[in-house]
Amino acid sequence: MGVKERQERDREALSRSILDAARELFVTHGYQEVSIRKIAERIEYSPAAIYSYFPSKDDIFFALAEEGFRILFTAPTHKADEPEGDLLNTIRQAFWRVYEFSKLHPEYFALMFLDRTVPQISQNWERFEFVRDGKAQLGASIQRAIDAGLFPPATQPHAVFRILVAATTGAAVARLCGRVPPGEDSDALARDTLEAALTGLRTGFPATFGPTTYCQESLSDASE
Repeated sequence: MGVKERQERDREALSRSILDAARELFVTHGYQEVSIRKIAERIEYSPAAIYSYFPSKDDIFFALAEEGFRILFTAPTHKADEPEGDLLNTIRQAFWRVYEFSKLHPEYFALMFLDRTVPQISQNWERFEFVRDGKAQLGASIQRAIDAGLFPPATQPHAVFRILVAATTGAAVARLCGRVPPGEDSDALARDTLEAALTGLRTGFPATFGPTTYCQESLSDASE
């Protein structure tokens, strides 16, 4: 291995150490309570060394959030002409993946969905364009399901998206925060919550939630 390759490897290793330490500190103490100095102390480097990798604490969070969302959005692609049964299962599996993500990567989930003090990824949309694309693809699947008669014709795709996200993240938070009593199956609770939400949406009910125009547009941007 040459000098340049070794330097690059060492640089990548230190960057990984910074991100791992920051993720642990952010989740344990809260994003707002963690400083660059605290991260530096954890990995036994100077704050100046961290600034040479990440210009600010926000940049560290955005790097972690990008990693987390890329893990979450890594899923098989689906064809636009898939059968109706497969289409409904595509939607089911997409939202079930949120719950699985909370189990497999609890620190990322907590940082991305629970800490209210972290920066909004909307501040850095260019970096997170793939998140918008992923949401838009899921929105297109929901619209195809509506067109196929799997949901009532007046159903709004973003309303489906929001309700199913609330169902799966609610179950995930209950498990992560220890709100599921001993002896109860948190996976079964999450599965039943998702199925209850899907069944209610498919059956139809007098809905009171309505997405904003901005939210509707953000769900369909990449499909236009």
